[in-house]
Amino acid sequence: MSYILLVEDDMKIARVVKVYLEDAGFRVVHSDSGKGAIEKFLKDKPLLVILDLMLPDINGEEICQIFKGKQKDSGDDIPLIMLTAKSSEEERIAGFSLGADDYVVKPFSPKELVFRVKALLRRYKRTSLSDQILSFNNGLLIIDEQSYEIKKNNNTINLTPTEFKILHVLASASNKVFTREELVQRALGYEFEGYERSIDAHIKNIRQKLGDDSRRPQFILTIYGVGYKFIGKRDV
Repeated sequence: MSYILLVEDDMKIARVVKVYLEDAGFRVVHSDSGKGAIEKFLKDKPLLVILDLMLPDINGEEICQIFKGKQKDSGDDIPLIMLTAKSSEEERIAGFSLGADDYVVKPFSPKELVFRVKALLRRYKRTSLSDQILSFNNGLLIIDEQSYEIKKNNNTINLTPTEFKILHVLASASNKVFTREELVQRALGYEFEGYERSIDAHIKNIRQKLGDDSRRPQFILTIYGVGYKFIGKRDV
């Protein structure tokens, strides 16, 4: 049975989160250390990861990079929620830059965390099960929702579920300008509490993975002071 990996060294918080998630029907495996979390992750890939950033042995940012690196090697896409007391905009953006799909600041509502888990998994499931294939620039870029796969020049590009959804929202409406707020609402599906600038970090990651130069873009164009639009030419 699939499980949620909860990485949290505060036992009181861990117990509360575990109870709420289990009441919502999820199986939860808990680790109070980075080393233990990595061992569990490698032994049996989870459905989703909830990761505290301030751990006693390995910091959460490093663990996030390890998890994302392992997924890149294996081709897996496992959503990750950062759970932390780090609340500044810069720290949130840094978290998204590492590949996090969501960012929850302590203190937090366990009910809201469960809601975010469900929303993220629904979003992942939608992008995994849809049957639409989008092709651009004479097959240079292919977005395959059925297999949840991005290919450029026939090479697979590994995006996080959130990055995939943002790219798909943009690509599905070529040449339409989306504000950051619109991308948050369409890609994330709920209010993101005012830090739409985190979209910039996701766009930066997408561009980097696609090899899309922001100064001479093939796919994503920045509309300064407004947001972004997708400029790839869709194949008929």
